[in-house]
Amino acid sequence: MSTARDLAATPGLSQIAEVLAAGGDRLSGLLERAEDRLGEVAVGYGAELQGHVSGTLSAGGKRLRPMLVFISAGDESSDDLVTAAVAVELLHMATLVHDDVLDGAQLRRGRPTVFASGGRAAATATGDLLFARAFSVLAAVGRADALGALSDASSALARGELLQREDAWSAAVAVERYLERCRLKTARLFAAACRLGALLGDPGPDSAPVLAAFGERIGLAFQIFDDVLDVSGPSERTGKARGTDLLDGTVTLPLILARERDSGLAALDLRRAVSDEASAAEVCDRIAETGALEEARKHALRFVAAAKQELRAIKDIGERQRSLLELVADGVVERYA
Repeated sequence: MSTARDLAATPGLSQIAEVLAAGGDRLSGLLERAEDRLGEVAVGYGAELQGHVSGTLSAGGKRLRPMLVFISAGDESSDDLVTAAVAVELLHMATLVHDDVLDGAQLRRGRPTVFASGGRAAATATGDLLFARAFSVLAAVGRADALGALSDASSALARGELLQREDAWSAAVAVERYLERCRLKTARLFAAACRLGALLGDPGPDSAPVLAAFGERIGLAFQIFDDVLDVSGPSERTGKARGTDLLDGTVTLPLILARERDSGLAALDLRRAVSDEASAAEVCDRIAETGALEEARKHALRFVAAAKQELRAIKDIGERQRSLLELVADGVVERYA
């Protein structure tokens, strides 16, 4: 399993190192406790499932969602808080495994996916177990509002996935439709992480909606930058082939914006034009040539700025907590640099 030290040392994650340094022993200690709990979630479910779950959880990742739970909680360090962070990460990992099944993905973070190594049935069962364990561990906290926050995020994820499937290969996806899909599939879980931290920590329920709004905005920025990286690559940085979204038929903001600038791209039949990694890379080059990546980046930066503005409206958090949340927001930007 990853440790806080591993996260800080991971290439391309210098923003995590900065947040960890600023968060001190409390944040590092909470992340270590969460990692220990994550290592226990599959015990007792059979060797095959345990192997797939353990491999998924140990594959790395930024643990941004658990980090948001802990930072949003202020100075609180309770077991309930660790449980909430674990639940959020389990739900996130469940969606990644299920996404890999739907997309037929072979790589995730530079490693073979469960789908690639174990097949569709094993990957589906692995995602199902992670999903179920997310709610079973959070139920132990005994807070209906906490379960409600995770349930709302889970429902949003399902609706977002349906929107993405409806929009596959489409030449008529508007920016507003794309952003709604990102809000459902990505941003609402970021919001839930911040809400859970507030509910179970020092800020309390009154601050939960504003912290959730902060989380939603950086979640939107995170997804936009992720989609930019899919086009700009390189694969050794993203852990997957360049243009993976194009190969899946997923229409993202860089393509939407590029189509507005390039009539050839607007008329392109993606299903026929993108058939392998080489053709996907060619379309990525065409998207980049339009300047759409920089325009998409500006969209994301506006969400980061709005997220920081949200923090100024919260009276029940201190300057140190506010500074840590701003560092996380800035870290989303750094992923593009």
